[in-house]
This record gives sequence, structure tokens and C-alpha cells, in this order.
Amino acid sequence: MRLADTLYRVPRKPGLHLIQKRGADGARELSSWRLCLAAGSSTRLQCPGEEAILVLQQGSGTFRCGDEAWPVRRAGVFAEPATALYLPPGVAVEVRADAALEAVLVATPVADAAHGGPVFLPPSSVKVQERGKGGYTRTVHDILVDDDCARRLLVGETFNPPGNWSSFPPHKHDGGDGEAKLEEVYHYRIDPPQGFAQQLLYVCGGESVAHTVRDGDAVLLPYGYHPVAAPPGYRVCYLWALSGEVRRLTLYEDPDHRWIHDL
Repeated sequence: MRLADTLYRVPRKPGLHLIQKRGADGARELSSWRLCLAAGSSTRLQCPGEEAILVLQQGSGTFRCGDEAWPVRRAGVFAEPATALYLPPGVAVEVRADAALEAVLVATPVADAAHGGPVFLPPSSVKVQERGKGGYTRTVHDILVDDDCARRLLVGETFNPPGNWSSFPPHKHDGGDGEAKLEEVYHYRIDPPQGFAQQLLYVCGGESVAHTVRDGDAVLLPYGYHPVAAPPGYRVCYLWALSGEVRRLTLYEDPDHRWIHDL
């Protein structure tokens, strides 16, 4: 896969629709879908052979797995922390919308059968951290990072204030410098939604690309450094999910840019 081929722009449409899929277009580990339900509608989701997470982005309704049900509500990604549901391999969830609902489903393969039930992740379980300083301050929400229920997935959201950078200093996790080898995907939301952000991907001394990303776009991060910039006037959020050879979030920063830590 080339870095130039990592932008996915899939229009919103009713129901569950694929955004990017493992094995079909260069992705090794991750597949992701968007779910859009009108008020009063419902659907059933299941990922055989894969663990998955369903992250509510906006709307209200119910997530149901067998005899367990959880009411869910989120005014929007910029309004409050995420509500999510972790799904072990093959566990089905029924999603019903009370108001127009949008969510993202991300899955990665696992070798064995489910070893537990679904785990509901309410907004109160999200761990909020402020990172960086100056023009690269951002807020990071850990949704599924330290939780013992997952075997491969690492999931969270990052929020850039207008004009700020994130994933900065530029970092990578492709295993090329001793760090854990992880693949990642970003799912973008922009406020106001007519705005954009800049997603850079590069390797030292070689391949590079800059994607102009819009609200609803996704970018796969198969290798290399991947900083993000928000333009003035626009808040940027990206839901991130990783999977790879080990479930450990280790970063390798570009040595040319580490010096900004000393400012």
C-alpha cells in the first residue's frame, strides 16, 4: 500500500456501510464501518472471528446484547465523551435509534473464540488527558486502552483546538525502530462541519503525502509518521483505533523534531 492511497471518503447513507476493510485495499489489521440509523429504526451487527468496538458519535437509542441492554445518548463528539460497546468475537449487538444515530464500528481479527461477554464503556469510563503545549496542545480521550477485556484493539479520540497540531512531535509505530508494530485508522469529525484538517504521512528521507480531510473521512496509517493540523476556526476530532503484533501503545518520535520538548 502507498501512503497516497490511504484516504477514504465514503458518503453517509442509511444503515451500516463499509469505510475500509482489512485485506481488500492494503489494510493488514483493521476494518471499519459507519452506522447511520433514523429515529425508530434498528439493525443487528456481528463480526465473526473478530473483536470489535462500536463507538457512538451522536444520537440516542439502545445497544442490546442478548438479555443485556444499555440506553445510549451523545449530543455529539465535541459535546461530551464517548459511549462505546466492546464486542468479543462473534457476539452480536442490536442497535435501536430513538433519535437519528451515528456510530463507528472497528474490528480486528483474533485467533480464538470469545472469552467473555460484551463490555459497556460509558462516558464516565473515558480517561481524559491534556497533551503537548503551545500550538500542539490537544486533548486525548482513552476509550479502550488499559481495559483488560480487549486482546488487540486500542481505541480513543483526540481533539485539536482550532489552529493546533496533534500527533506532534511526529510519531510512528510501524516497528521500524524497535517500537511495537501497529496499524491505525483515524475517523474524522470537523466543527463546523464544512471545515477540514490536514493529515500528513511521511517516512524519513522518502515517501510523503498530505491529505485534506473532511468531516466523515477516514485515513489508514499503515506506516510512517502521521501528524495532524487543524486550521484556524475549526475544531478537529479523530477517533483512532490500533491493532498489531502486541497490544501495547509505544511511539517512536521523529528524531529531527524531538527538540521542541525543550522549548
